[in-house]
Amino acid sequence: MFMFSRSICCANLNQLSTFETLFSNLKLRPYATPLIGPLQTCESRIYREKAEYANVNWDELGFALTKTDYMYVMNFTEEEQKFFNGTLTRFGNIEMCPSSGILNYGQGLFEGLKAYRKEDEGILLFRPQENALRMKIGADRMCMPSPTVDQFIDAVKKTVLANKRWVPPYGRGSLYVRPLLMGTGRNLGVKPSSDYTFLVYASPVGNYHKGDLNLMVEDNVRRAIPGGTGGIKAVTNYSPVYKPLTEAKAKGFSDLLFLDASTGSNIEEGSACNIFILKGNVISTPTTHGTILPGITRKSIMEIASDFGYQVEERAIPIKEVFDAEEIFCTGTAMVVKSVASITYQGKRIEYKLGAETLAQKLHATLTGIQTGLIEDKLGWTMLID
Repeated sequence: MFMFSRSICCANLNQLSTFETLFSNLKLRPYATPLIGPLQTCESRIYREKAEYANVNWDELGFALTKTDYMYVMNFTEEEQKFFNGTLTRFGNIEMCPSSGILNYGQGLFEGLKAYRKEDEGILLFRPQENALRMKIGADRMCMPSPTVDQFIDAVKKTVLANKRWVPPYGRGSLYVRPLLMGTGRNLGVKPSSDYTFLVYASPVGNYHKGDLNLMVEDNVRRAIPGGTGGIKAVTNYSPVYKPLTEAKAKGFSDLLFLDASTGSNIEEGSACNIFILKGNVISTPTTHGTILPGITRKSIMEIASDFGYQVEERAIPIKEVFDAEEIFCTGTAMVVKSVASITYQGKRIEYKLGAETLAQKLHATLTGIQTGLIEDKLGWTMLID
């Protein structure tokens, strides 16, 4: 069956008859879905083959691994001195030397991005170039080579298309894509690895936090320190917060809000999300000065909020400012945008505005509308890959 994207158009009237003849001769399968609409200088009937879906209860998806069909693997060797021969392989376990850099010294990075299903069942990626560039910055900090931006995006595209039956239907989740960069050479001493592996896998996901988001300020443990790796997605950034996070969840909290290591008086971020506070027409978020991850969702929300007419500022935010904030919300690839229901600090609980009229909900609707193709992408953030 011939499949045409919506980008086909007739450059002149002579071409129009050619297209009409071609469409009239198509023998369409019974499950083809017609899409009718203008195509720049011509109007015609377009058909997209109905998507095949995996046997998944999409309405029950949480944020957990569902094994999909394929993953992408590409290697860097000391001899070649470049990433080469990337291939798709069945999703499964990988073999690694016990003395590899990732296992012994944590020399590794990861990224996270999503693929979304459109109403017409096409598939969109959201700002993959930003993830590729962030990985390159992180790789430089961790003394690692990294794939080029084109290699990164190509790997993500191939992984998503190979697993496209796992991309949830429109409005019922997304396909979370996890690129990994790991030192896999044999090293016993403390030094950069000689060989590296770039691997991409994917899993369908639903909401990261299904209930209200109740934060507890962590007053003792610091997530990151100046001069450290808090500003990149190093694999070693996350497990050190497991202990206080587990204790907070045992008390009924959703997540932690960390303070800065220098003064212990300014808010920084959650365990896996950035934070914003709203007062009047001003939206504030902590400055990413090396201890806070520069989130891609964070960056996008700042641009959307500015377009809404809000004054958006990056600055140091003292913890005391959360007491009189009108609204607080968090952002991240996993949670997208979510209102904070409450923050508890030193035994004092502050509750915030929730519901459909919040700024967070409006930002969420706009961002997800762009991500799923429901709202026109005037900024060039999305990438159609099928």
